[in-house]
Amino acid sequence: METKNFKVVTTKSNIDWTGKKVTGAHNGTISIKTGTLVLDNGKLFGGDFVIDTTSIKILDITDKATNDQFAGHLFSEDFFAADSFPEALFTITNADSVDDSKYVISGDLTIKGITHPISFLADVVITDDVITSSGKILVDRTKYNMKFRSGNFFTNLGDTLIYNEVELDVKLTAEVTF
Repeated sequence: METKNFKVVTTKSNIDWTGKKVTGAHNGTISIKTGTLVLDNGKLFGGDFVIDTTSIKILDITDKATNDQFAGHLFSEDFFAADSFPEALFTITNADSVDDSKYVISGDLTIKGITHPISFLADVVITDDVITSSGKILVDRTKYNMKFRSGNFFTNLGDTLIYNEVELDVKLTAEVTF
């Protein structure tokens, strides 16, 4: 067995997020702080990456005052509680190769100190020195104590309802460590 470790290149990796509500959607980015991907005999075997919750940016709101207000709300206790929990973590627990470039990735996602298992399909391209991976993760925010304007917890929200599922489009580039 040959095991190789690859370090996530944070300048070439990112997460695009989309949150939807009755009247539309918002989108933005979140930075990846650190991470590692592990190969065993040329196949993805494990790894993890740390998400910097203090780096959340909103891209679809151009008015600075409105953007700042919304960002402050995302950093608050209603959502990520970034002061108390500046990092979220995804740890791969299993990587099943579907074909040469597709894997079903299973792992533990920890947000606000709360951990839940999650699985998703990822495109993974492996060369001798670089791994690129991308996948869309659907996260039920209410499992991580983000209940603000959720129809599961509040009634009569009308057009202020925010859907529970948040889409995270994760793109990682990792380079071999020697």
